[in-house]
Amino acid sequence: MIELPMVRGDVMAGTARWARAVRGSVKRTREKLAIRAALSISPSVAAGPRDVPVEQRGLYFGMKSSVDEIRLRFDADVERFANLETGQSSTIDAPLSLELIVRAAAATTPRATHLLDVGAGAGNYTLKLLAALPGLDVTLVDLSRPMLDRAAERLRGSSASRTTCLQADVRELDLGEHQFDLITAAAVLHHLRTTEEWEAVFTAFYRTLRPGGSLWISDLVEHSVPAVQALMWERYGEYLVGLRDEAYRDHVFAYVAREDTPRPLVFQLDLLRRVGFTDVDVLHKNSTFAAFGAVKPS
Repeated sequence: MIELPMVRGDVMAGTARWARAVRGSVKRTREKLAIRAALSISPSVAAGPRDVPVEQRGLYFGMKSSVDEIRLRFDADVERFANLETGQSSTIDAPLSLELIVRAAAATTPRATHLLDVGAGAGNYTLKLLAALPGLDVTLVDLSRPMLDRAAERLRGSSASRTTCLQADVRELDLGEHQFDLITAAAVLHHLRTTEEWEAVFTAFYRTLRPGGSLWISDLVEHSVPAVQALMWERYGEYLVGLRDEAYRDHVFAYVAREDTPRPLVFQLDLLRRVGFTDVDVLHKNSTFAAFGAVKPS
């Protein structure tokens, strides 16, 4: 009888420790499941496009959103994406990548007259480039007509010499040869699916650039080494939780798993060289996001 109070205390303490352990385990499990959802890791990891190496199929397993589904999502979110701070909040270092791309474009192609902005959205990149290179003739390409309408509205008071808006999928556009001095593609190429699509789009970019022109990309990237990919995605999850909370992280991871098929930065740099670019460089990389580009030989 004398020991009962101590036993009860021990039981209560043990129960409290058990409850904390369960909560911790649940949290860790949720984090692992969220990461797994984003990576689309499955025992059947061999599934996915056959032209994608097994070690690079992390984000390829399962059905992906159609072009129309992606377009509708952006149609409904124009105002948020018209503001860089809110529209790109889930992108690590988005303002820095934009600044670096604008400065690199102005430094490498100071006499540019024609800009192609692929995945232009509401025109953030075009507006910033016009501040650095006034008087550009600008062509904006996007899936979303409401996005393009908002971009055109914002550009009315800019220095653009002419503005052309094309609602189209870049995979289906004939960009021609030697049409542009500058190309930007921000947060858009991760919607390409097969290796053939990546090669076709990069080849089209190279062909449509004039000699000495430059291409600049800012995007979500995957990693070739599975352990590194898991590490970087966990780090990205921590960023999203810090930005808002775990529910926001899970929301972002869910639509990445549903919509996106990024490729490793190394794959894209190699592809730029393969289609003809000789000067290729990285401006910035943080976790799962990178800003990089290339200059076409003169």
